[in-house]
Amino acid sequence: MSNKFQEYKQLDLSQINKDVLKRWQEDDTFHKSISTREGHPTFVFYEGPPSANGMPGIHHVMARAIKDIFCRYKTMKGFRVHRKAGWDTHGLPVELSVEKALNITKEDIGLKISVEEYNNACRKEVMKYTREWEELTRIMGYWVNMDDPYVTYDNRYIETVWWLLKQIYNKGLMYKGYTIQPYSPAAGTGLSSHEINQPGSYRDVKDTTAVAQFKAIRNSKSEFLFEGTDTDVSFLAWTTTPWTLPSNTALCVGPGIKYVRVKSFNPYTGIPATLILAKDLFSVHFNPKNAELDFDEYKPGDKNIPYKITGEYKGTELAGIQYEQLIEWVKPKGKAFEVITGDFVTTEDGTGIVHIAPTFGADDDRVAKQNGISPLIVVDKEGKNQALVDKTGRFFLVQNMAEEFVTENVNLEKYEEFAGRYVKNEYDEQLTEKDNTVDVDISVMLKLENKAFKIEKHTHSYPHCWRTDKPILYYPLDSWFIKTTAVKDKMVELNNTINWKPQSTGTGRFGNWLENLVDWNLSRSRFWGTPLPIWRTEDDSEEICIGSIEELMVEIEKSLKTGFMTNNPYEGFKVGNNSKENYDKADLHKPYVDNIVLVSASGQKMFRESDLIDVWFDSGSMPYAQRHFPFENLEIFNEVFPADFIAEGVDQTRGWFFTLHAIATMIDESVAFKNIISNGLVLDKNGNKMSKRLGNAVDPFETIENYGSDPLRWYMITNSQPWDNLKFDISGVEEVRRKFFGTLYNTYNFFALYANVDGFCFAENEIPVEKRPEIDRWIISLLNSLVKEVSWCYENYEPTRAGRAISDFVSENLSNWFVRLSRKRYWGGEFTEDKISAYQTLYTCLATVAKLMAPIAPFYADLLYSNLNKVTQKELDQSVHLADFPTYNAELIDKDLEEKMDIAQKASSMILALRRKEKLKVRQPLAKIIVPVLNARLHEQFEAIKNIVLTEVRNLEN
Repeated sequence: MSNKFQEYKQLDLSQINKDVLKRWQEDDTFHKSISTREGHPTFVFYEGPPSANGMPGIHHVMARAIKDIFCRYKTMKGFRVHRKAGWDTHGLPVELSVEKALNITKEDIGLKISVEEYNNACRKEVMKYTREWEELTRIMGYWVNMDDPYVTYDNRYIETVWWLLKQIYNKGLMYKGYTIQPYSPAAGTGLSSHEINQPGSYRDVKDTTAVAQFKAIRNSKSEFLFEGTDTDVSFLAWTTTPWTLPSNTALCVGPGIKYVRVKSFNPYTGIPATLILAKDLFSVHFNPKNAELDFDEYKPGDKNIPYKITGEYKGTELAGIQYEQLIEWVKPKGKAFEVITGDFVTTEDGTGIVHIAPTFGADDDRVAKQNGISPLIVVDKEGKNQALVDKTGRFFLVQNMAEEFVTENVNLEKYEEFAGRYVKNEYDEQLTEKDNTVDVDISVMLKLENKAFKIEKHTHSYPHCWRTDKPILYYPLDSWFIKTTAVKDKMVELNNTINWKPQSTGTGRFGNWLENLVDWNLSRSRFWGTPLPIWRTEDDSEEICIGSIEELMVEIEKSLKTGFMTNNPYEGFKVGNNSKENYDKADLHKPYVDNIVLVSASGQKMFRESDLIDVWFDSGSMPYAQRHFPFENLEIFNEVFPADFIAEGVDQTRGWFFTLHAIATMIDESVAFKNIISNGLVLDKNGNKMSKRLGNAVDPFETIENYGSDPLRWYMITNSQPWDNLKFDISGVEEVRRKFFGTLYNTYNFFALYANVDGFCFAENEIPVEKRPEIDRWIISLLNSLVKEVSWCYENYEPTRAGRAISDFVSENLSNWFVRLSRKRYWGGEFTEDKISAYQTLYTCLATVAKLMAPIAPFYADLLYSNLNKVTQKELDQSVHLADFPTYNAELIDKDLEEKMDIAQKASSMILALRRKEKLKVRQPLAKIIVPVLNARLHEQFEAIKNIVLTEVRNLEN
């Protein structure tokens, strides 16, 4: 034990960071924070698994600081905190990174590189930056249990995922369907609705749009449209995706919408035309000023085109009318090219007539099926029906079509010019923004053929892939779905029990998402991920869902007996042995599971459904899979489920937050988490998104090296509430270092200097607070009010309010008021009771502040706590993070005294401000100070602190 308090010559928070880290490591402080709470109530935190194939950024410091604060606080409150680390290792980010590194595309997998080789490359890629992530975790002071992190590619983790899927399957909540789904050609896989609703997925783009003329066929059904006309009659339909027009097989009108027949001219060719469009949108396409123009005086090319309304009809009257195929590239099979009705048609924009391409739109597909309209499809060389645009995003190559189909259905002369062209330039690395798009060339083609009424650029919101940043298509997919709509009401009900911070995210963004829920598209046509554990017969009449390796082994044995398989690929696996070494003998990834052929109840071969599952299901399974439940840890699972607290960025609202909630609802009819902070974005100081490309990204390692972790964490937490976007300015970190930590450092150094001179080490009996001077009683009262306030803030997940309260106490009250007014009490003289009281009071304030700030600023708090306790031995804990969090004493809170001193502070501040305004030097005496007193209560309070104010403002004539 030293009898001297450590004194410092300068504040170096970066070095303090390093010194405290070294001590934590030597003392094994983190593990002691768990072991010393053994047998205590538990507090459960779930770590949203990061992907280690990318470098961590400054925003990860923000997210991890928020997580760390409440885990540290709960530890100090006596809880045994469960906080298991994890790694997200499957999915698109890894695959795309590998493909870039190997200079291959998805189409090369299985040709230039085997699936096994590809997945092995992915397995190595996922831990590429593990060292950097672990280092950032260490130096920023984020305490999370890294002893046995869960890894989503681990076969034990996958086994639990399979078990969860089987529970959902057995409840009748999984089905296979052929529907229109979001599809990313750039990533080569379908996407779920929550993936395309990630923040930033929808972006404003400027595309070429077209209003096309669909020529009506004159017959008995349509004759009424031709009465009194001497031209063709055409329906006008607007599209923002002209590339879908070759797949058109119907036009849809609103049954209750009124449509008009207009006699006019095609604005590009000048050819006379009779056109049909919605009455409410008529003025969008025809200038009212041209109604009086003479038809006989019109010349092709004139800017002002005459028109005349010659008829009006309801949408129901137009239903059943046939029209000619707009673009004759491929002939459809079955009923096509007919006007149908649909309730989704509006008159908000366009023409009130919707062009229907059933292969590229969910509404299109639905209304076409309702009316018996066939989609336009091609037949590939394997005899399978495909959309006219293939899964790479280009018009189907003729050489990939069945020869008989080409002969009977394809107009090679017209189609070959466009065959193989990408429908979005972003899919072709050879194309730039300057190159014409397919939309432009199709529109020009229609214009030359007298089939385009209007072509223009139009800015609209379009969905993009969350990982490739390239446009998605809506595409016909044979996918497996989870029927989340069946549990929507329960999900809404449970969500209402969760404490969301901010509440608006839970009731608004998340709540609205649940109210408009669609079924979860589970299938992914990729290679590196959790395989779908469903085996089916070739005629789809029988299927089995596997929920464990033990179950799979049983089924393999059946297959071996029938001769469908000749060996068990998992031979040597021991059921019940949960070691990693044992589970490495049963790799559940592709291509190994694809080689397993099972036998159905009727004796048919069953092959695994080739898809993987959505990687978001992996991460949402972590409450169960991180513990390998139910194969292990049955006895402790209820201790770690559900989580008391989780925290991630707002971008996880429709990602991890949703999948956690959905899976827990379907499996246990329970919430997965009770409290949640959804933090905002970390932007640059101008409010722009950070990126290396823009050169405005902040290196977290460099920042911590220069400033230390504490001021960075304190700045991020106190600058704005966690759920608000933070405009990160490095000067703010320096300001926090100087104002808060500098002030606290100077206050401690002041204490240490004089305590060492006087030999104070808190060996004296503690002076009762009621016997201490008023200034001491005031700061002790304020300190207890602070403990009360900060405790409430931490309990209610309000870290910003906690940090600001601590800052104000240290800077405005402890340093600028108490120490300054008490300075003379520490100077020279005898070791009186008043001096002892001053020391004991300041010591208590510093020790308590160390504990209050510890969750946010763990390094300096620990140093301050240790520096104080090494001398006094007031507490036996070796670290502030092993100490108990302070509790307030209501009897020591004197609100009247606090109010009086607050008046003194405010009055002094205002008088000094007036001095500065009038340029009166502080040394210059004031003849008079007049303070307005509005009531007797204020008069009484002011009289009590009058002398303090007079001393402060240097009224030397008082």
